[in-house]
Amino acid sequence: MKILLFLGKRLREHPLARIGPGLITGVADDDPGGIATYSQAGAQFGLGMLWTMPLAYPLMSAIQSLCARIGRVTGRGLAANIKEAFPPVVLKSVVVLLLIANTLNIAADVAAMGEVAELVTGQDRHLMTALFVFGTLLLQVFVPYHRYVFILKWLTLSLLAYVAVLFTVKVPWLQVLQSTFLPRFDNGAEAAAVIVGLFGTTISPYLFFWQASEEVEEMQKDPVALPLTSDPFMAPSELRRIRWDTWSGMFYSDIIAWFIILATGVTLHVAGIRNIETAAQAASALRPVAGEFAYLLFALGILGVGFIGVPVLAGSGAYALAEAMGWSAGLERKATDAKGFYGIITLSVLIALLIQYSPISPMKALFWSAVINGVIAVPLMAVILLLSVKTSIMGRFTASRPILVLGWIATLVMAVASIRMFCPG
Repeated sequence: MKILLFLGKRLREHPLARIGPGLITGVADDDPGGIATYSQAGAQFGLGMLWTMPLAYPLMSAIQSLCARIGRVTGRGLAANIKEAFPPVVLKSVVVLLLIANTLNIAADVAAMGEVAELVTGQDRHLMTALFVFGTLLLQVFVPYHRYVFILKWLTLSLLAYVAVLFTVKVPWLQVLQSTFLPRFDNGAEAAAVIVGLFGTTISPYLFFWQASEEVEEMQKDPVALPLTSDPFMAPSELRRIRWDTWSGMFYSDIIAWFIILATGVTLHVAGIRNIETAAQAASALRPVAGEFAYLLFALGILGVGFIGVPVLAGSGAYALAEAMGWSAGLERKATDAKGFYGIITLSVLIALLIQYSPISPMKALFWSAVINGVIAVPLMAVILLLSVKTSIMGRFTASRPILVLGWIATLVMAVASIRMFCPG
């Protein structure tokens, strides 16, 4: 018992335990649906899409940093701030579409987890999917935030499996560096579709709501912490922490996405496997190409990030609706004190589970999730940028010009990506 208590204390004192919402948000970005997108990019174009990740990094970091800033400065989530600053139709439209997209995305993610579990254990995928769904649901509902977030932080290490895959195969590092920093652009329709998918995966609306709300959760863990508008003395240290947390969390997400594209590029693409529809299919395809160890690492990575991605998807939608409706919300609250909030989480994952037994295929669910995200991402990003400069919301802590410039560039990139998605010709 003393050994367990000692280990528990050491884990709580570990630097990882002090990292904030940025790390979890970043890893949630590399959910099983995202892994499928990165795997397809690597399988179809080899090293040719590596350049997208250095380009995406500052853009995704800028937007997530603004969301975190809004949450910490105001002490309210993103939906609550939109409710105060914009007409009701703006918030209602965003929240409804977000809930639909998140539920479809959860369906695709848990399906991938079930498929991978079947590959690894031989157990029925539908049974494994149900176990994962109820497992994540029980953790969210019955484990307080300060304990639950600790579990999520350690699960982020599962993404390192994709780095380890590269130790099992031969990598042409000079060519990799050239493809990353001196890319050749392919103007074809297929390349454009993959680029759209990559940017749509790295910059997703559900992450905006989660990032802001988790800053609020972190603030509420400290009994003396107040919103920065009420306690400006804490602003310098808190805003520095937010910058470090979001930019480092997004870097971790971005570099892992780069590693996934690289791993599938030097294995599947080289072997002539050019079409990957699911993360589980990518893992399965690696088995004869890169060996049993690489396959197991890839598969276990999918399960690890799935346990992060599903709660973030369900939680972000619940935060948004609860704030829009004025309900009590927060993973630190007991289920009896936030019935509407936890009801939305429960409903989202159970509908996602039911989709597994419906005629809707998980890939169709993921496709429609991407379409809906494409519809709301650009106007939502514009709303975030406008919120971040409103003195009535942010007081004297409005966003700086450099971060705003990056934010508007990200919005423009997503606008072009969305237009390309809806008008491929």
